[in-house]
Amino acid sequence: MSERNTTEESGPLLGPADVRELAAALGVRPTKQRGQNFVIDANTVRRIVRTADVRPDDVVVEVGPGLGSLTLALLEVADRVTAVEIDDVLAAALPATVAARLPERADRFALVHRDALHVTELPGPAPTALVANLPYNVAVPVLLHMLERFPTIERTLVMVQAEVADRLAAGPGSKVYGVPSVKANWYAEVKRAGAIGRNVFWPAPNVESGLVSLVRRAEPLPSRASREEVFAVVDAAFAQRRKTLRAALAGWAGSAQAAEAALVAAGVSPQARGESLAIESFIAIAENKTPAPDAGDQEPTR
Repeated sequence: MSERNTTEESGPLLGPADVRELAAALGVRPTKQRGQNFVIDANTVRRIVRTADVRPDDVVVEVGPGLGSLTLALLEVADRVTAVEIDDVLAAALPATVAARLPERADRFALVHRDALHVTELPGPAPTALVANLPYNVAVPVLLHMLERFPTIERTLVMVQAEVADRLAAGPGSKVYGVPSVKANWYAEVKRAGAIGRNVFWPAPNVESGLVSLVRRAEPLPSRASREEVFAVVDAAFAQRRKTLRAALAGWAGSAQAAEAALVAAGVSPQARGESLAIESFIAIAENKTPAPDAGDQEPTR
């Protein structure tokens, strides 16, 4: 099948020839620095929208829309789509692409020209879903930032490097279970939702891609400790993976003895390692940290 035939069958969506022609007109070359790989297959973006369970009443936020392949597929289904794009040229061109290919939905589209890591508010109604082909180099920080900043996001589907997808969806005891796995679980139930071949991208990446589904917990995990306090335990536990938690958490707790006391109080073996613990155990450890004595409570040195 030729590129042109594929384009004709894609309707308002972007086919391979469309993507290359649009990129050439804009003088755009995908850059490794920003982890850009543009999707050129209409069937793939429609599959992503289906897998994401996008509904007619959804307000979807998309990060890294690029030339608009996924944006257009989302606009076909969702009530509204807000795209967050850091690239100056791509951000300037996207509204025109939407207006040209889906004119009847153009008023349902909004663009935020910013680095997603610095976005703290979005125009229009609060988002209910996040669907994105995330740039590989910032996928995890962007995902966690959006989940933290926008608690109304109920469902998330992101396309990321397969290795990152495995990490996000890993459970305790897995070799790839780590900080992303635990932090994502703070917000949501996480699972792998499929694989994506290299040939649907331009340029084709050197790695496989995967889909990750995150469904926000109906009720937040019960915790007397704040998110920041729990995440501090997680960061400390995995900073030195080979060490026992008694040793790895010594700096966080103030001493190895204080770390052991918090672990025992939380019902966790001081000899355990971070990769064996579920998010609930990290919460319990954070809840049982003994506060450091105030400077005023200490005897002055002579």
